[in-house]
This record gives sequence, structure tokens and C-alpha cells, in this order.
Amino acid sequence: MEAGTQPSNSSPAGRGWWSRNWKWFVPTGCLALVVLIIAFVVLIALLVFGTMKSSEVYQASLARAKADPAVAEALGSPLKDGMFLSGKTSVDGASGEADLAIPISGPKGKGTLYVVASKSAGLWKYTTLVVEVQKTSERLDLIGSNREAVEQE
Repeated sequence: MEAGTQPSNSSPAGRGWWSRNWKWFVPTGCLALVVLIIAFVVLIALLVFGTMKSSEVYQASLARAKADPAVAEALGSPLKDGMFLSGKTSVDGASGEADLAIPISGPKGKGTLYVVASKSAGLWKYTTLVVEVQKTSERLDLIGSNREAVEQE
């Protein structure tokens, strides 16, 4: 054999794992990252909605709407709350504030329960507790015994 030539039975230098597998690893890694980000966002949203739905003002407002005969007549019974409520609640000990829009529905239609309340000395005082019926835009005031349908302005 001449000096400086390679023997014919030798194999070329072996390629590494990355050079053999990068074509499937990169898209799979990117997809896994996107799935993890989406799962994180969904988890945060469920946590926020769950916290708001477990609040005292949410529970009491929804119970009041379910017990009201005018709401039952307009939307039907049983009344169910929707998944995606909007607004805010802020409670600090014996005081707090709430401003919520809660989607509700029954067999006869859909509506929105609007709640504005403040908490002082451990008690919630409702300044607004109104159900707006989606089909007719009728507003049903749930505060007090002199409740009347209030027309939308």
C-alpha cells in the first residue's frame, strides 16, 4: 500500500446524533413548546375564572337570579351560568368591590347578569343587580321588592 492513502475497507467518520436526527427533533420540539404554552394559558384562565366563580358575591348574585320568578319566566328554568364571565372582584378582609357581567342561559333564551356591589363591615351591598334578556333587551332589576322591568336606554 502506498503511503498517504487510506485503505479501501475503512468507513468515513460517523455522523453524530444531532446531524442524523435534527430534521424531526426541531419540529417536534417546537410543537411541544407551543403545546406547553397553550396549556399554561388555559390553566391560568381556568384558575382565574374558578376563583371569580367561587367568590361570595358571584354565588349570591347567581342564587338571587335563579330564585327570581321574572328571570325564570324570561329565560326558563333551570338557569345555568356561562363559562366566560367578565369583570373584577377585589376583597380585602371585611371590605371589597365587585363589578361583574355573568352570562346566564335557560331553555327559553340567554341573558347577562350585571352585578355591582361593595363590601363594608363584612356585608355586601348591591348597587346594581340586573338581568338583561338577550332576545328582547329587556332589563329585570333584582334589587328590592319594588322590582320592575327597566327599559334599555
